[in-house]
Amino acid sequence: MDDYIYEIAELFKVLGEPTRARIIQALEDSEICVCKLAKKLGMTQSAISHQLSILKRARLVKKRREGKSLYYTLADHHVSVLYDTALEHIKEIVKL
Repeated sequence: MDDYIYEIAELFKVLGEPTRARIIQALEDSEICVCKLAKKLGMTQSAISHQLSILKRARLVKKRREGKSLYYTLADHHVSVLYDTALEHIKEIVKL
């Protein structure tokens, strides 16, 4: 199990950036194109694309091309479980 400690720490580093956490939250509902994701989060497409590339390298999201548009989804249900568990924990400790 110790072999995975570094990978676990890297995963939490990626998830520890607020913009990336917001992207994960937005993708929980459905697949979204970069342009709509940028609008939803009030950021530029370039900034969103940069964050998505980090999430993709960490294998937390996957993409699909349709014409000139890229659509992103969560890589699998584990990503949603990680986010939901963290949210549940935070709500419990801070009583949101």
